Amino acid sequence: MTDTHAHLDRLETPEAALERARGLKAVLSLGTDAASSAAALEFAGRWPNVYAGVGLHPTEAEAFSEEVAERLRALAAHPRVRASGETGLDYYWDAAERTAQLRVLAFQLELARTRDLVMVFHVRSKEGSDAAERDLEAWLGEHRPPRFVLHAFGGDLRLAATGLELGGYVSFAGNLTYKKNAHLREAAAALPAERLLVETDSPYLPPVPKRGKKNEPVFVRYTLEALAGVRGVSFEEMERITDENARRLFRW
Repeated sequence: MTDTHAHLDRLETPEAALERARGLKAVLSLGTDAASSAAALEFAGRWPNVYAGVGLHPTEAEAFSEEVAERLRALAAHPRVRASGETGLDYYWDAAERTAQLRVLAFQLELARTRDLVMVFHVRSKEGSDAAERDLEAWLGEHRPPRFVLHAFGGDLRLAATGLELGGYVSFAGNLTYKKNAHLREAAAALPAERLLVETDSPYLPPVPKRGKKNEPVFVRYTLEALAGVRGVSFEEMERITDENARRLFRW
């Protein structure tokens, strides 16, 4: 199994969680600012199955500066770094102006191209709106990042179609298992198998039957089970497919 998106620095007991995750082929720990990116790289330096992503989350975009950029560039030079991100567009929290978020996206694209990294995209709109999805869809069409993933996919099929057309991957998290999210399961059943990934987004989005608890990488099993179920294949086959997809994309 592979957890393609976690925030290990936000776990209450990350070392214990990683002990429980020793059997996973890989865990990608994503940064959301310079400090958490450095922490992700520290975990990657101590655990052989952990890799790091270096990024500035869109809600942190107002903190972007040349000093921050230089710090992230330096971190991204490490061979255990596999991703530029977590990055993207977030209009839900009103934490950063759209122009600031787009400025950070441009930087993360530069980082991805310079260091041959995968861009990891977060996208979230306000309730009842799809503005962030439409803006990211347009951005992808214009800038065409070489390798990328739509993380914790929320079910916007237009965005998924654009991502797939441009060679991107789609990652499902624990919300795939939530009873109300039939639309996610329908999407998971229909999307091409060779572009599917699974993740935890630890410590967020704990899957059924772990809802109410803090998520951790080993719980990726439950999302993988749900994905196998909706696609009508065995757990072992879905594990093989998603492990190979992650290996091909992130090159670990």
